[in-house]
Amino acid sequence: DLADPESKHAIEVDGPSHYLQDPSTGDSVVNGPTRFKARLLRALGWQVCHVSHFEWDGKPESERRTLLVDKLAELGVAVDDTALRAGDISDDPDEPPAPT
Repeated sequence: DLADPESKHAIEVDGPSHYLQDPSTGDSVVNGPTRFKARLLRALGWQVCHVSHFEWDGKPESERRTLLVDKLAELGVAVDDTALRAGDISDDPDEPPAPT
């Protein structure tokens, strides 16, 4: 998750543990604690957008970069996407970014 307390902008990264399977439809739905946290943050004045593992996993880096730029735009944050193009977006949080 990413947060900027000064601007009260946040990006929540929702992995598989944030979802339940609806027994009647088989669809994945956001679980109660995740919904509560989102409501609480909004009530405290935060602008929050979510990146679901469904949107992220298995996507090429170019689509991931576009997704991040779009999610930040939802918060009203303009991003120079050349900075994202220079970086490496990895599935491994322990992997350092690629050299530029």
